[in-house]
Amino acid sequence: MTRILIIGAAGQIARVATRQLLERSDADLTLFLRRAHRLAHLAENPRVTIVEGDATDQDALAGAMAGQDIVYANLSGDMPRQAEAILGAMEKEGVRRLIFISSMGIYGEIPGEPYRRILDPYRDSAAIVEASGLDTTVIRPAWLTDESTIAYGTTRKGEPFTNAQETVSRASVADLIVRLVTEPGFGIGESFGVHHANA
Repeated sequence: MTRILIIGAAGQIARVATRQLLERSDADLTLFLRRAHRLAHLAENPRVTIVEGDATDQDALAGAMAGQDIVYANLSGDMPRQAEAILGAMEKEGVRRLIFISSMGIYGEIPGEPYRRILDPYRDSAAIVEASGLDTTVIRPAWLTDESTIAYGTTRKGEPFTNAQETVSRASVADLIVRLVTEPGFGIGESFGVHHANA
């Protein structure tokens, strides 16, 4: 039984990923978020544990991380500080696998579009994750929609981002997360750009 800690579980991608993981895997999920009441509707599910806490609090993260197999982080705000806290908790608890949501553009990989400083928290936190030496996957989605269609392609770090002007569904990003969870070894050490592709 795979055990997954989802940090930032109230986030829009995380909510879709939670639903897909419950439907398409047998994983047990621990949902870590600042305001637990936002996911109270999931509390009755025997495969779900809800933990209230702040993603900059390494001790709280370590407590939630005990016994977990995979950490999936879906953050906003002070992302570098949160990344440092998550990695510190992972080291303390001996957890090696991290799936980390970032943004397209952090490497200046969008053709014809210069790097913008608004991306600094995404770039800096991804750099921290990539330098950790752990089994990490960074996900860099295009602009997102709530469409239910799963239709996407991926590019790797060092490749130009494809279809950067088109939106991709959160369901597509969640599908990639499910694959990373359920296909052993898939995506370790990668940074995937996620773009729309025809189904």
